[in-house]
Amino acid sequence: MDRDSSMKRRLAAILAADIAGYSRLMGADEAATVRDLKEHQAVVLPLIGRYGGRIIDTAGDGILAEFPSVIGATECAVEIQTVMATRNERVPEARRMLFRIGINLGDVIHDESRIYGDGINVAARLEGIAEPGGICISRQVFDQVGRTLKANFQALGPRTLKNIAHPVDVFAISSASAAGVSAPNPVELAQEIRFCTAPDGVQIAYSTIGQGPPLMKTGHWLTHLEFDLESPIWRHLYRELARDYTLVRYDTRGNGLSDRTADDMSFGALVADLEVVVDAAGLGRFALLGISQGTLIAVEYVRRHPERVSHLILYGGMAVGRNKRARTAAEQEGEEAMRTLMRLGWGNENPAFRQLFTSQFIPDGTKEQADWFNELQRISASGEMAVRLGLATADLDLTPALPDIRVPTLVMHARGDARVPFEAGRRLAAGIPGARFVPLQGRNHLFLENEPAFAQFLEQTRAFLAS
Repeated sequence: MDRDSSMKRRLAAILAADIAGYSRLMGADEAATVRDLKEHQAVVLPLIGRYGGRIIDTAGDGILAEFPSVIGATECAVEIQTVMATRNERVPEARRMLFRIGINLGDVIHDESRIYGDGINVAARLEGIAEPGGICISRQVFDQVGRTLKANFQALGPRTLKNIAHPVDVFAISSASAAGVSAPNPVELAQEIRFCTAPDGVQIAYSTIGQGPPLMKTGHWLTHLEFDLESPIWRHLYRELARDYTLVRYDTRGNGLSDRTADDMSFGALVADLEVVVDAAGLGRFALLGISQGTLIAVEYVRRHPERVSHLILYGGMAVGRNKRARTAAEQEGEEAMRTLMRLGWGNENPAFRQLFTSQFIPDGTKEQADWFNELQRISASGEMAVRLGLATADLDLTPALPDIRVPTLVMHARGDARVPFEAGRRLAAGIPGARFVPLQGRNHLFLENEPAFAQFLEQTRAFLAS
């Protein structure tokens, strides 16, 4: 009786997807297939959240998600196929990954983390009969989207599906139709991703986006060039900056699309990565933006190359690493506990682990934003590399170098920053001759789209770069 009371029923749209011929691709080249799948997932999975869905499972090549709206589920499926058609254009036909997608509307049983029921089984069977690159939907879905979504629906009639008691009336959206449908809210700005080589041979991924005067953003802990452009944690910042500037970003070594392992994870190596990206991007003189850990890299770069930087913008930063700050024994023990958790539980679905990070980086974030941050952990770096990257700056103290910074500098910091204390930002600004210091409202270390700090940041940045 108690067990039944914890299980609830609801009506949900279920999307099930997998890669057609995935076993064949794995047999031909296992390492390349896993790599390609992860890169595709980094682009495709964020679309589910954008359309109001929730990811239930991503085992192997499969995706299982639920949506409160069948229109949202179908529009999401259409955009997935549209995005994948574009990504496959330059891929040899034998190596293309083509999703098959099934969507059903049905009654499901759910607890806190899983859902169950025939509604899911039907979606999985519809996925199995979809054409590669195509979408199959049940009659219940078609009745709600047939007149709303401009697509070429083909009636396949009643189909007998494995382990489903009654025939299911099926409609298909062909691969050609899906690729041609205009889904709402498309990505507004396309980025170009390239690679360059650091002095020790590590491959660094960098991208350019937007147009206007060059603005270089330093790399830092926990980034992914593709995923960040869709993430509610970063996309608003990058899209706004790209409206006015040619924004250059990169993933640090051990992160994102750069080499995921590296022997040298020292601070000197991180600064060298910035140096090679600047040269590879062909930048002459440019504005430099450092956020969080990236402020340390930015300060050191300006110290070495003052003639290259026209303006320096530092947000949420510090001159002194975490281990060097005067802290209590309890805080030091908490930091060690955090590193242990990172090594053991990085990117898993344990809500307690996720909350430990979100409470520091985005304490005022929504559940959706917290879920995105959790996914960013999983795809950006391994737990071991995340720890090593954090330790690269933990023992630094660049305070003696601050008086040498002689370029126009703007320092901003959220008053209630839960990750890097406000005092650290104040001291950073005080140490740089002539630096302007602007306190921002809020508690989030990474400011979110709808909070005052974001609007303040943009206003201050645009005015400063125009000066």
